[in-house]
Amino acid sequence: MKYAIGCDHAGFGMKEAIKSEFDKWGEDLLDCGTHGSGAVDYPDYGRAVAERVAKGECERGILICGTGIGMSIVANRYAGVRAALCFNEEMAELSRQHNDANILVLPGRCIPIGQAVKMVRRWMTTPFEEGRHSRRVQKMEQGSATD
Repeated sequence: MKYAIGCDHAGFGMKEAIKSEFDKWGEDLLDCGTHGSGAVDYPDYGRAVAERVAKGECERGILICGTGIGMSIVANRYAGVRAALCFNEEMAELSRQHNDANILVLPGRCIPIGQAVKMVRRWMTTPFEEGRHSRRVQKMEQGSATD
């Protein structure tokens, strides 16, 4: 599976730590930036990852900014993207099981790096449960929240 990762300056340290883990895990990761800790605009990096996931160039993505809110808003504007802002391992797991989240959004200023790494690994290894959840994901893709 191919993953893309992107962040703004607030998520740079966390992104670098996650990249290091991907190397250890032997996973394919495309770094969409930023490549330093200088101030940048998060929509540029959120767009870079979301476009790759939406086009199928990468199956999943990871985005990091200070709170995760901005990256979530940017990513969820793309058809086929289901970006989930998560603060703990259980949320990361449930985002995969119930929502088939294809982008994990992390709040770089709100959680420790070690916790973020654990969340990423759990998110990567959790399958979508399908069943009743498939109907709900299909409704999200159609833009319908009603029966």
